[in-house]
Amino acid sequence: MPQTSDLNFRTLDLNLLRVFDAVMEERSLTRAARSLSLTQPAVSNALSRLRLALGDELVRRSGQGVAPTPRALGLWPAVRDALRQLQQSLAPDGFVPADADNEFVLAMADATAAELVPKLVALIETEAPKASLRVVPLATRDPRKLLDEEAIDLAIGHFPAVLSDLGARAQVGKAVSYLHQRVYATEYVCVMRAGHPLASGPLTLNRFCAARHMLVSFGGRPFGFIDEALQSRGRTRRIVLTVNQFFTAARVAAQCDLLTVLPRHFLELADEPQRLVARALPLEVPAVHVDALWHNRQDTSSAHRWLRDAVMRAVPARILAMAP
Repeated sequence: MPQTSDLNFRTLDLNLLRVFDAVMEERSLTRAARSLSLTQPAVSNALSRLRLALGDELVRRSGQGVAPTPRALGLWPAVRDALRQLQQSLAPDGFVPADADNEFVLAMADATAAELVPKLVALIETEAPKASLRVVPLATRDPRKLLDEEAIDLAIGHFPAVLSDLGARAQVGKAVSYLHQRVYATEYVCVMRAGHPLASGPLTLNRFCAARHMLVSFGGRPFGFIDEALQSRGRTRRIVLTVNQFFTAARVAAQCDLLTVLPRHFLELADEPQRLVARALPLEVPAVHVDALWHNRQDTSSAHRWLRDAVMRAVPARILAMAP
């Protein structure tokens, strides 16, 4: 392992960081050299110089490629983001919607997609006809790993814990790698079939807790924000079914005696809304804020700015009018 030396940033050759980024991306010196249009000895030499400057091996041979050290894994996100921000500043991407062939990847729940995607498709057809849109399921309440790995461009959903963490980090001066924007606000209601015993009469907290429930859980965990609210009051409910889609929950609720909790605006999109009854929840829960979340390395990209603007323009007026 190289001897540790004091790093003088003023004399550090920034080209070494470009090589490091390519090696980390490719996990191979040969492929990194090809992507940089350099020879493999040149890449090896640059990596050796950076190893000496940082006092760490950075990568070790592994099979047909290389494996990063813990120091390299910790360093890479900051290096990659800095290089991309510098590139965008010096050579703007010049995104022109009419000519762009970008593929945009969004993660969102089915209820959110049902509201936003029709207008998004219309916007793409009229403004960016060569671009494409890929919507993937939102299977987590914390999509930061997906954004880190560039598996998605934008996550749209209810992320209270994530936003709280970002706010706390910003307050104490820690670096924040993610940005967010409110898309719309909604409220949840208790939903059941029209003939359910609780469809009429007072829906008290006791009757609510004594009923059998179905939970929409993207990750499959049978515990949601309603259960958190109940727990704070020393109460529980019995969840007998967990599903991962709002459409599934609405269809099941229309045909059995399970209560479920759904966004109020979603009921108009359900398969058989006339067979469903919505009741106000018998406990106070905060309004549900649906936010767009993205990595800050994308913030200055004109393509990403167009995408975020398109998402905001895709929100139906009726949802905005129903905001609590």
